[in-house]
Amino acid sequence: MEESLKKSLSLLKSYSCSRPKVVNTSEEKRQLQEALRLIVSLSEAQNLGICADNVQEAVKSLNSYLRAFGNDFEVKIEDKKEIDNGVYLKFSTEKKNYYLESYIGNYRGVLVTIFSSSNEAIVGTYGHFPLDLFD
Repeated sequence: MEESLKKSLSLLKSYSCSRPKVVNTSEEKRQLQEALRLIVSLSEAQNLGICADNVQEAVKSLNSYLRAFGNDFEVKIEDKKEIDNGVYLKFSTEKKNYYLESYIGNYRGVLVTIFSSSNEAIVGTYGHFPLDLFD
């Protein structure tokens, strides 16, 4: 496996734990952005799971991740549900559809699930990543 891929996978897996890891410096943020972009570029599709305070924050985060991953579309949620205590937004890049529900947990951030039939080494769910990683 290519060294940059190994390094990227190692970094992404370090964020995959029960306690969210904080990005402390601009260099850490840049490295995380690059690692995610590399893995996504090698995949066929992704699911993004976003836990946020409200629908607007979730959609803003989703669209910033989608742009960073090279997608040329923007998600708009017209039927914004009235949700008071947090939301969970799941988006499939393959089907280009979403699922939205209330979320009562304290966690806020993004999970990225990678799908690939040609590279099993990258398949998996990574994160918890910051909502504003690509802002």
